[in-house]
Amino acid sequence: MVIQPAPAALEWGQARARWVLTATVLGAALTFIDATVVNIALPHLAVDLDAGSEALTWVVNGYTLTLAALVLIGGALGDRFGRRRVYVVGITGFALASAACGLAPDVGTLIAARAVQGVAAALLTPGSLAILQASFTPKDRPRAIGAWSGLTGVAGAIGPFFGGWIIEVADWRWAFLVNLPIAAVVVLITRRHVPESRPPATGGKLDWTGAGLLALCLALLTFALTASSSASFLSLAVGGCLLASLVVGAVFVVFEHRSPAPLVPVRLFASRVFVFANVMTLLVYAALGVVFFSVGIVLQVGAGRSPIQAGLSLLPVTVVMLLFSSRAGALMDKAGARLPMTLGPLVAAVGVALLTRIGADVNYVLDVLVPTTVFGAGLTLMVTPLTATVLAAVPDDVVGLASGVNNAVARTGGLLAVASVPLVGGLGGKGLTDPVQVLDGFQTLMWCCVVLLVAGATLALVGVPSKREHDLSDPAARPPERHCSPAGPPVAAGSEALSGSGTPP
Repeated sequence: MVIQPAPAALEWGQARARWVLTATVLGAALTFIDATVVNIALPHLAVDLDAGSEALTWVVNGYTLTLAALVLIGGALGDRFGRRRVYVVGITGFALASAACGLAPDVGTLIAARAVQGVAAALLTPGSLAILQASFTPKDRPRAIGAWSGLTGVAGAIGPFFGGWIIEVADWRWAFLVNLPIAAVVVLITRRHVPESRPPATGGKLDWTGAGLLALCLALLTFALTASSSASFLSLAVGGCLLASLVVGAVFVVFEHRSPAPLVPVRLFASRVFVFANVMTLLVYAALGVVFFSVGIVLQVGAGRSPIQAGLSLLPVTVVMLLFSSRAGALMDKAGARLPMTLGPLVAAVGVALLTRIGADVNYVLDVLVPTTVFGAGLTLMVTPLTATVLAAVPDDVVGLASGVNNAVARTGGLLAVASVPLVGGLGGKGLTDPVQVLDGFQTLMWCCVVLLVAGATLALVGVPSKREHDLSDPAARPPERHCSPAGPPVAAGSEALSGSGTPP
């Protein structure tokens, strides 16, 4: 057998380097854009498919559930079988699932297709940055990652406007079908120009049992929270699923503790700072998930605004993060992580409180764009220090796993919060399509998000040390200077962290 030599590492400015950057940016942009556009499409598909509130939350959560449960194993698969290969499989699966979403004859089919989309995203999401990390020379990796972050931020900014325009001039189905040509281009570029890579040590057992238990636990809990808007907590559907989720969760913890190669190593949680940072992540990203889910709905259903205006409503969040996240990193270097991690959620809470002014006669600039700008400023202050704190709280040999766990925790926060929307907002049945109910429920939801953000700030104040325990100025321990996608959780810049999962030691 002839062993092929490994391709030379790419340098910035080479033609092939530009192709690799293009492939990874477009692939990541698919998931970022899809996450925001779907929220804008919800009122239109609700009418077309006669979907109620519970079904609409499942359209979002079918995707988030499988992605949150499988993103760790997705990164490990790339390490095992080759990052380019798994990335192509993920892109292809995402495209096929998008086609199924766009052609879905009923809401049940749409939810199933969205779940498959989430599985595919769990394969491609970790691979995007991992390919850059493996393909570029060490001196050019920061530049490549910075370019990736900036370009995906631009895509995240354009995506909602583009998606709103498609929905307004065509149909909600095209919000999914537009993914197909983009995915085809990504596959073509990846197969032709992206080198294959995998870590030297690809042995070790993949924790499929742990991933299955985690997925089942989250599915049961999500179903119980969603169904609780129309059934009692003492009913079999709600109470039974809640109890079953607790049992499965307990089995998952015991299994992970005893597994020689766990999906989530228990030793990560020996760090008090790591625990506090992840609980804060859960709370803050729960609020973020509800805001992104509900603002587009309240503007269209409650205030009668167009899909384009709904799409533009959260544009300030992305723009502020794109322009100022590097300065938030500089503030962290000077003052430590506690100050921005405490101040950020409080500023974001002010922005969310201002969103409660949205009503039937909403002033689009004062009641929408100003609050979302304040909200984005708060997130910008918080995200980079939060990521850095998670990485600095654990030993170097598990920083990749720590980043992957934090990523999954963030997605889980959004998953459970969106599942609770019909119950908390009093929006069961057809509530999400009724203008009066939507306006009333939106007020309640936003104040609940304010509480979550203030709780997150309190945890940061109590649990994050004022003096950093690790040297966050070490480039290997710091996240990228920019984080521009509010639709996704923070991603770290270490090689294992970029893959979303590391091989357990």
